Amino acid sequence: MSAPRELQLRDADATVAFGAALAPLLRAGDVIFLRGELGAGKTTMARGLIQALLPGARVRSPTYTLVEPYATPYFELLHLDLYRLASADELDALGVRERTGEAVLLVEWPERALSALPSPSLVIELAHCDDRRSLRLSAAAGELETRWSSVAGVP
Repeated sequence: MSAPRELQLRDADATVAFGAALAPLLRAGDVIFLRGELGAGKTTMARGLIQALLPGARVRSPTYTLVEPYATPYFELLHLDLYRLASADELDALGVRERTGEAVLLVEWPERALSALPSPSLVIELAHCDDRRSLRLSAAAGELETRWSSVAGVP
């Protein structure tokens, strides 16, 4: 992994904007891990990303459904929230493994099923920091400097 980049996001609107800036960089097969405590902004960021790909889309948190699929013009996007997952084996029942490689996986709470998930293309860690959100980006060696460089500097 490359050395992580850290950014500060001033509010929820900046978190949505960061997600939107990430959207055009995605390609089928990407796996994005969203990490952070409850209320850190994971779903807010996901909303910005999904609405950038599908303007006007109603983005629901998949807290109870575990997965919400979105058919974008470019690829299928699966927004997963694994917070309520009892075991990694439950991912098989959701059909996620069959779509790995062709869909983009946007995964909240990935630590609940690491053994059942592919390696991430990008890891985004969110945390509250005073009245702002702290964002930390990690990716495979060299990827932050190349592929993800345009979002690695977004305030």
